[in-house]
Amino acid sequence: MLNYARGNKHQHELGLLQRLLDTFKPGDLVLADRGFSTYALMALLWLRKTHSLFRLHHARRRDFRQGKCLGKNDRLLVWTKPCNWQRPRFIPKQLWQRLPKELSVRMVRFTLAVPGYRTQSVTLITTLVDPVLYPAAELAELYARRWRVELWFRDIKTSMGMETLRCLSPKMIHKELEMFFIVYNTIRCLMADAAQTHSVAIERLSFKGTVDSVRQFSAAIAQARSRKMKNRLIARLLELIAADQVPERPGRREPRAVKRRPKPFQKLNRPRHLMNEMLHRSKYRKNAASI
Repeated sequence: MLNYARGNKHQHELGLLQRLLDTFKPGDLVLADRGFSTYALMALLWLRKTHSLFRLHHARRRDFRQGKCLGKNDRLLVWTKPCNWQRPRFIPKQLWQRLPKELSVRMVRFTLAVPGYRTQSVTLITTLVDPVLYPAAELAELYARRWRVELWFRDIKTSMGMETLRCLSPKMIHKELEMFFIVYNTIRCLMADAAQTHSVAIERLSFKGTVDSVRQFSAAIAQARSRKMKNRLIARLLELIAADQVPERPGRREPRAVKRRPKPFQKLNRPRHLMNEMLHRSKYRKNAASI
């Protein structure tokens, strides 16, 4: 994790991303879902000589009869700049005027077939307009890897226990978040060192297994009496991390679901002296509408 932005529940992710544009360098490729597929963002990235690859927003037309044909289900289009009254709030007027009036984009459609799911058609939009340097099949394969980001979010929230924050004040919550991010990057660095040292694919390493190994070795490393003993323990730690590999699971389903059911108790959503315990607590969901 290189950077992050925080805001309140009324702020959209596009506005938060505006604060992180300095993170992207010329030659980078921004890969995101359809919520970021806007002319303003793609033009801002293009000004920074940064390419983008998004899934086409559902509000835009998917007409493959327009533009120049680059191949099957592959079209070169020209997007025009929206009117001034359509300027997003997070973009200043001076910056909005710098955006180009037209932007050449490429629209690619491919069929996504995942075991356990219905076959669906996915339409991508990108500023990588050269079909020779950037074949459509490679763009489709690259976007399919975007789902790993959701799994990384699961590593941060669930595997590291960040689903429930313990601090009470906003200032301390921000510190708690930063500590989780520091630890997350530390775990990822250990995984990268283990993959490079023992010549294994980093995608095969288990994040949860690395967290458990670090917890077991942290006390012994901290109490090591010499640097030689500490280096020996770290080398052993990297060896165990590299050995804990997940099996090859191409097309494995990762549904948004929990394995265990919640306990049949009421939620403590009011002060204790105002809380009335409900009878037949095992059926409180059924009786919640009548309370």
